[in-house]
Amino acid sequence: MLWTIIVILIVLWLLGLIGHFGGSLIHLLLVIAVVILIINLLQGRRGL
Repeated sequence: MLWTIIVILIVLWLLGLIGHFGGSLIHLLLVIAVVILIINLLQGRRGL
């Protein structure tokens, strides 16, 4: 589910770069998604 949200945010971010859709809100959401992804990867490696 996390990967689905990240992919959707990246697609919306790319659309925002092309068509100025969503303004700065989509950039903020993308940063949040990247932070969550990094935290998820770090926690996954600790479990191994």
